[in-house]
Amino acid sequence: MLKVGVMVSGGGTNLQAIIDGVHSGVITNAKLEVVISNKKDAYALTRAKDNGIKAESVCIKDYATRDEFNKALIRTIDSYNLDLIVLAGFLVVLPEELINKYRNRIINIHPSLIPSFCGNGFYGLHVHEKALERGVKITGATVHFVDEGTDTGPIIYQKAVEVLEGDTPEILQKRVMEQAEWKILPQAINDIANGKIAIGE
Repeated sequence: MLKVGVMVSGGGTNLQAIIDGVHSGVITNAKLEVVISNKKDAYALTRAKDNGIKAESVCIKDYATRDEFNKALIRTIDSYNLDLIVLAGFLVVLPEELINKYRNRIINIHPSLIPSFCGNGFYGLHVHEKALERGVKITGATVHFVDEGTDTGPIIYQKAVEVLEGDTPEILQKRVMEQAEWKILPQAINDIANGKIAIGE
């Protein structure tokens, strides 16, 4: 049974897709051990509690230095003996020590077809704003392993989504979530849990 931790900063719509995937059998052989947020008021923590999943918050402002925060974050993660860490809208740069410790056991969902609209500064609604500004006809989402770069780790899955006439960033964001993110993230977790994708060193 794959022990999974999900890290979030906001509402947790991708977390909900994972929870729904476990309940519906889309994700098998995996258990959601903990949801960790860098914000105490993140609605994702409520989603976790409502589904009987442990919820933890580790907030930067509670620590005197970034190094102290990093150590607290790593301690919290380590305490759950996780096999896989899923970044589902976690808007904090991970400490290098954490990436090294969990090499090839951290995955992220990004709301574009990497290498388009990715890297520093490209997250959330901003990604879709840029896509519309540039007039792209196809966008989508990517699940990838996390390395020391920003959105630079090996790609696991991508799914394309059509950009339609009259789209606003908000409408496009919703379509990308529904048609791509909420499908390929549970699929990636399931395939890792069932040995179709290798993780670890």
